[in-house]
Amino acid sequence: MEALRRAAQEAVFCENVLAKSGDNILLETLRGAAPVTWSHYPPGDVFDRDSGAQWYYHCHDSAPGAAEHGHFHCFVRPDGADGPIHHLVAVGVDAYGRAIRLFTVNQWVVDDVWADADTTIGLLDGFDVHMARPSYLVNRWLTAVVALYHDEIASLIAQRDAVLAAHIAADGTATLQDRTLEVVSECAVDLTARAAELEI
Repeated sequence: MEALRRAAQEAVFCENVLAKSGDNILLETLRGAAPVTWSHYPPGDVFDRDSGAQWYYHCHDSAPGAAEHGHFHCFVRPDGADGPIHHLVAVGVDAYGRAIRLFTVNQWVVDDVWADADTTIGLLDGFDVHMARPSYLVNRWLTAVVALYHDEIASLIAQRDAVLAAHIAADGTATLQDRTLEVVSECAVDLTARAAELEI
């Protein structure tokens, strides 16, 4: 419980510091750029060579009025920059940079090196981005969100494998490459509510 409280405190702290200057997680990530769909922000992604954690933000074409602006894709490279990359989770945010959902994706979406649920869950604690650039606050916020929702993410990863195991593509395409299956598991999140539950 104490680890969850620390993660919630850090996430809230990062949001509050940005709010003092009229900023938020999304504005700080984009740094004035007009987002282009599918482009990675920041260009070249963020990679912490000490932990192997990696992330980028991007957005898709969305329907008018959609709640989600875009999402952070979170990865770990346990063997370093030249080793395999494994997708952990995506963190969807609204236009104000508030986390609103967590989700997992099929392999073709991010073209990572596939790892089963047990292996992927074992990598969650390795997602720790401790770097000043491009934004210390975004790096720490995203690290805190993944830590705060560790159990929910682990559950989503397990659900991911169960869904994929049961999935049969209509045209015989291999499941991990079936483009009719993109988001495999997801859940809504509310950082303000979670912080209140933890009495932050």
